[in-house]
Amino acid sequence: MKTILSLLLLVSATAANAQELVIKGSDTLGAKLVPRLAEAFKAENPDIRFSIAAEGSSTGFAALIDQTADIAMSSRRAKPTEVATASAKGLTLKPTIVGYDAIAIIVNEQNPVKALTKRQVEQIFAGDITDWAAVGGKPGKISIYTRNTSSGTYSDFKELAMRKRDYAPSTQKMAGNEQIAAEVGRNANGIGYVGLAYAKSPRVRTVSVDGQTPSVAAIRATEYPYARPIFYYTNGEPDGAAKAFIAFTLSKKGQKIAEGVGFVPVE
Repeated sequence: MKTILSLLLLVSATAANAQELVIKGSDTLGAKLVPRLAEAFKAENPDIRFSIAAEGSSTGFAALIDQTADIAMSSRRAKPTEVATASAKGLTLKPTIVGYDAIAIIVNEQNPVKALTKRQVEQIFAGDITDWAAVGGKPGKISIYTRNTSSGTYSDFKELAMRKRDYAPSTQKMAGNEQIAAEVGRNANGIGYVGLAYAKSPRVRTVSVDGQTPSVAAIRATEYPYARPIFYYTNGEPDGAAKAFIAFTLSKKGQKIAEGVGFVPVE
């Protein structure tokens, strides 16, 4: 009985001493990369618990401003309105670049179209081009899949690829990169965009844009038109577990994990 009681007390004490690190935001980071980083970090720091919610960059900023997250994951820079809202509450949104990504344009593997121009990409996603025959494909109505409005990728793509134009009304909005890849993989007439880590999903193929594919070399040389940094945001200078986790992410080990998932390391 004493042994069982001692064990229960030890477990309770360990739980009481454990620190929770709350990370919210981007699906691009949060679906694969950050959970793998957290697993490796926890192996070296077993008293740290993680709570990770990947529901879009906007949700990360909202949580950071509401002080319900320690780190916001983001695939875009903070918007001026987010910076202003944080400032009004006495908070400072501090970005840390933790890697580089690219928004890959994917089509179904059965689609014969292998290359598009930037102008054609804009026209497809804005709804000006609605049939694959217009860009050298087989006749068929184009089905467009995008992220939802809380996604940083949704905003970045409008900025990088669409000259801030609105998406076509027929666009089908998905919660995450994996959902977009799955839908395009099921639909021979589908097209969508995903982060680089999801470009090799089953039954999809990446198309080149203005002759460039989202390779590591093209991203580093900023030759691929839809390349972008990815971020952690904190309220001012991070401390404690948040500081340690950011340092781990930027370490050789952390960046190797990022590279393995499909991101381009900081250096």
